[in-house]
Amino acid sequence: MGPRARPAFLLLMLLRTVVLHGRQLQSHTLQVILGCEVQEDNSTRGFWKYGYDGQDHLEFCPETLNWRAAEPRAQATKQEWEVHKIRAKQNRAYLERDCPEQLQQLLQLGRGVLDQQVPPLVKVTHHVTSAVTTLRCQALNFYPQNITMKWLRDRQPLDAKEVEPKDVLPNGDGTYQGWVALTVPPGEEQRYSCQVEHPGLDRPLTATWEPSPSDTVVIGVISGIAVCAIIFLIGALFRIFRKRQVSREAMGDYVLTECD
Repeated sequence: MGPRARPAFLLLMLLRTVVLHGRQLQSHTLQVILGCEVQEDNSTRGFWKYGYDGQDHLEFCPETLNWRAAEPRAQATKQEWEVHKIRAKQNRAYLERDCPEQLQQLLQLGRGVLDQQVPPLVKVTHHVTSAVTTLRCQALNFYPQNITMKWLRDRQPLDAKEVEPKDVLPNGDGTYQGWVALTVPPGEEQRYSCQVEHPGLDRPLTATWEPSPSDTVVIGVISGIAVCAIIFLIGALFRIFRKRQVSREAMGDYVLTECD
């Protein structure tokens, strides 16, 4: 098992300066990292470092109230800053007291959010493209991120090789969304169901594809048109047959005679 992550409060700054050397303008980058972290034994550690053009430059040492120069160019700044001992004591107070207090407040505020569990909204959609029928199981707006999604056929889990890999992405509001797809034979959609397990659910949730009302209406209209067409065809055939029968009965009243 790897080491436990340590909460940290960081303030990162990136400053770019332009310096005139002779007749040429040169750009330099000043980086600042300022913050504190909570160790595994609940002790705290503060850090205040400067980088210059991507290299270590200066680092504050709270124990001695001095600055450690990481390169010769930092010696001048080190000597100037160490003259002001009051400012150095203020820096140490921030790293050892103010920053850890701010970190603890942030942890307290975030603990309620981090501990909450938001169950997913699950639905199964139906897609037909190029004679291929695909069912997609979607889990929306859930937290935390860990979720299990699997397909069942006749209530039995499918082999993982038959299912497309699960995909989970973050939403903009801190929740997550995920989906898993499956190609099925046309007309057998109702044999398949999607089972979802999540810490926000008391028990696994199962969802199946259900045709939308619009699909039902279209199917009903098509069926109605087909029935009407059959009735019309039967009626037309009946009328034709009836006319032929009447014509035969009328011809039976005439007797052929021979002319002298």
